[in-house]
Amino acid sequence: MRISALDGRRVAIWGWGAEARAAHRALRRRLPGLPLTLLCSTSEADDARSIDDSLLTVETKVDAARLSGFDVVVKSPGISPYRDDVDAAKAAGTRFIGGTALWFAENPDARTICVTGTKGKSTCTALIAHLLRAGGHRVALAGNIGMPLLDLLDIADPPDFWAIELSSFQTGDIAESGVRPEIAVVLNLFPEHLDWHGDEVRYVADKLSLVQKARPGTAVLNANDPVLALLEPEGSELRRFGSAPGWHVRDDRVLRDDVEVLALERLPAKGQHNGANLCAALTAIEALGLDASALAVHAASFRPLPHRLQWLGAREGIGFVNDSISTTPHASVAALGVYAGQRVAIILGGHDRGVDWGSFASHVVSAPPVAVVTQGANGPRIHALLRDALAKVPHCRLTAADGLEQAIALAVDSLGAEGGVVLLSPGAPSFDAYRNYAERGDVFARLAGFDDVVSRRIQGLGIA
Repeated sequence: MRISALDGRRVAIWGWGAEARAAHRALRRRLPGLPLTLLCSTSEADDARSIDDSLLTVETKVDAARLSGFDVVVKSPGISPYRDDVDAAKAAGTRFIGGTALWFAENPDARTICVTGTKGKSTCTALIAHLLRAGGHRVALAGNIGMPLLDLLDIADPPDFWAIELSSFQTGDIAESGVRPEIAVVLNLFPEHLDWHGDEVRYVADKLSLVQKARPGTAVLNANDPVLALLEPEGSELRRFGSAPGWHVRDDRVLRDDVEVLALERLPAKGQHNGANLCAALTAIEALGLDASALAVHAASFRPLPHRLQWLGAREGIGFVNDSISTTPHASVAALGVYAGQRVAIILGGHDRGVDWGSFASHVVSAPPVAVVTQGANGPRIHALLRDALAKVPHCRLTAADGLEQAIALAVDSLGAEGGVVLLSPGAPSFDAYRNYAERGDVFARLAGFDDVVSRRIQGLGIA
């Protein structure tokens, strides 16, 4: 749907986060005379009413009857489309659309590289932008990574390429737009956001809509993911990473086929999983018709993103690592793998989405850290599971904390005079206590004594 098609229709914006604000700005630029209704929470209403827009009506009551009163609702990504009130409104003829779909409909000829996956999508997307820019290309870095696409709607000098991160809340928007992305990358699939999607089956289906429904020119899939390894999207060229032939990691080296291109130790973003992210980025760049091998060397100058295995510093022999972006148990396992062989005390827990922690428990039994500290809303559930799993692992200390400050103190105490690493890798979202993972990471940094190393804005957002 083009924005011009909204003219003369009853239109609402639902939500007042970054994406909704971008949608409001975009609609006002294109349709300055269109009356709009904003549906938002009571806590957001005062801020929304303070903006200079006499044609904006702010309402805080949302139900099926009210939603049914609009022709089109521009929905924020965080609002699930599987709610009963949404179903009822759809049945009454209301169309729900996201800002991502609006942007794609307005930019059908843009050269887009869309990246999704349970974990690693921000790093992979930023790597693609970094490498393309190092090759002299003008690139937009936008999407779920922190720059709403609609804030880049009317660009006088469009970029050569668009590197776009998409969450599972946004992937369906691409198919809705009717525009095929040039490249679509899917990194991996682990259970997450089950409260939004309803169950794991729907979560996977929503993720895969980027390649199964949007029909990209090229689908770039992880050969090591059990679901993606078997997937062959119709109507798309298929390229895989993670195995030979192609881009893959072997023996701590990044290879194209059997040719070493880069030692993994040169990549500032540490860990085998970030080696896989680089391989995905290089596969996507190669699919654009560019020499990925020539650009791969520039990965050495990539600046890791904040809150992703971010080294804060060390005090009295104890290092502190902020991995607040870790919102699944699989991410916590990957974080422990980066520090394998070192003395680690890991802090777990946050908002409880009902995700299974069994695989994490198996991992810590086979490769136990010095200590595990649980906290947060799902801390008791994780603690109970690990207490049974670690019953015969005497060298791993398991403790429970009432909040992050106590968790840090317990982790430091567990490491003792021998020192080691305190690793915040919660394996759960932050919504039980914080607005988002960035705020949680900032609090961790401050409590650990690193007031000067808090959230850093992701470098390179926008067009450069």
